Amino acid sequence: MGPHFLTITWVLSACIAYTSFVAANEEKGHFEKNFPQDCDKLPKDSPSGVYVIKPESSPPLVVYCHVDTEGNSWTVVQRNTLKTEITWHESWTTYKYGFGNVLKEYWLGNEYIHLLTSQRTYMVRFLLKDKTETEWYADYDIFSIDTEANGYILRLGRYSGTAADYLSTYDSNNIHDNMKFSTKDKDQDRSGSHCAGSYGGWWYDNCQLVLLNAKGYINWKNICSGDCSESIIMIKPTGIC
Repeated sequence: MGPHFLTITWVLSACIAYTSFVAANEEKGHFEKNFPQDCDKLPKDSPSGVYVIKPESSPPLVVYCHVDTEGNSWTVVQRNTLKTEITWHESWTTYKYGFGNVLKEYWLGNEYIHLLTSQRTYMVRFLLKDKTETEWYADYDIFSIDTEANGYILRLGRYSGTAADYLSTYDSNNIHDNMKFSTKDKDQDRSGSHCAGSYGGWWYDNCQLVLLNAKGYINWKNICSGDCSESIIMIKPTGIC
């Protein structure tokens, strides 16, 4: 199953979810053109699942909303598994607009993540499962990515969690915070090699301590050496401002 088929699957999934959402609301007689701007704006007691949102200045987006045990609704922007069929070895344009299947593995798209995180102040949770299915997480109380003109630079706030901070801490000649995004056709890392040419699109330095966007390789230093079974990146409005 090639990447073009998976891209088509993403488009079909988006169209089906969007059409179903519109039909259901028209049938109830209360269809509105204004979708919630993120998963946090869903009606209270909405369950986890696929929804249509519309961040400011963005077209409607099909996303997966994860509702945690405390009732917080997170917008999932990335999901990967060790056995994924996605190659993750995609072009700058493909990473810009997103790919995959929201019910499985996917990348929401750098442009949409930028627009999403520009409308409010968000926090992020990087959630991992290691090879024994033990869960780990790293939270940052502020998260955004910059404009395309600035290379979709990663911006992170203060850390807390169980997975050690290897995104905003400088270690082994590497850091990820404040790095530009690189893809196989746009090398923006600071290494002498082409990190994204070997793996997938990511915020590389020299090359990585953490890498969640690769086929058969999910890495977080001191938790798994490429063999984490699953990764999820999800965001919600922060409580600090």
